[in-house]
Amino acid sequence: MAQITAALVKELREQTGAGMMDCKAALDENDGVMEAAIDWLRAKGLSKAAKKAGRAAAEGLIAVMCDQKRAVVVEVNSETDFVARNEDFQKLVSNIAEVALQHGGDRDAIGATSYPASAKSVDEIVSEHVGSIGENLQFRRMALLEDQGCVFGAYVHNAVTDNLGKIGVAVALKYAGEKHDEVAALARQVAMHVAATSPVCVNPEEVPADLINREREVLTEQARQSGKPENVIEKMIEGRIRKFYEEICLSKQTFVIDGENSVEKALQLAGKDLGADISLSAFVRFGLGEGVEKEESDFAAEVAATAGA
Repeated sequence: MAQITAALVKELREQTGAGMMDCKAALDENDGVMEAAIDWLRAKGLSKAAKKAGRAAAEGLIAVMCDQKRAVVVEVNSETDFVARNEDFQKLVSNIAEVALQHGGDRDAIGATSYPASAKSVDEIVSEHVGSIGENLQFRRMALLEDQGCVFGAYVHNAVTDNLGKIGVAVALKYAGEKHDEVAALARQVAMHVAATSPVCVNPEEVPADLINREREVLTEQARQSGKPENVIEKMIEGRIRKFYEEICLSKQTFVIDGENSVEKALQLAGKDLGADISLSAFVRFGLGEGVEKEESDFAAEVAATAGA
């Protein structure tokens, strides 16, 4: 039996919004396993959220760029938000994105590629900027969309300057027609949609099996509490799974631009106007600092400590 510590209860409470005693009971029932305890609370109707998203603790900037061949999304982190307003840092992030757009490849390959107008690599230049800017910097990650027969679009939310901001999205649309500019504008609209809705994948068949199985288990437990017969419960669950797909799959989401059609349907209608079929190929969405832990600090205490130094 796992030891249920106060810290573990606190963590579960912060993730779910459930009461302290409910969190303690959930952990006791599930041998201290956090995800199982979250599901237990959801099934009991005691959790206020399915899962609290990882806080965007790291600072810095995300860059998104695209051309006719590919689209890239790059994240470079810093310690404070002040650095994001530093022109030297902005130029660094833009240049890294341009290298990625020109050369393609993965993060390590780009890190080893020569930086513009320099004999040094991207990673070496980032290290040099640590000294000049005075903060720890990290070229953390990048993603590449590259597919023949696609038109690419990009969108940056909370932009501090062109192509740089807090959320970056790139979208690839399959299209074999000639009106590339119009389709690129449509791809940008889809990228704006992705920034707002954070889909998990493009189509239902791409949803990870463990995610669906987990959702089905929670929905089954919730439905059984209604006291309805098993055959009715099964229909209820299937309907809720379809709704789940509509929530997490880009193709099935209601397009925020028109508020009426699914994204898939909106692209089909646009294809009729633009002379050839248009369909979703892929997307990438980066939110600044996703999954990065940042130590919480007491700003007033820091100021007091500095004044007394």
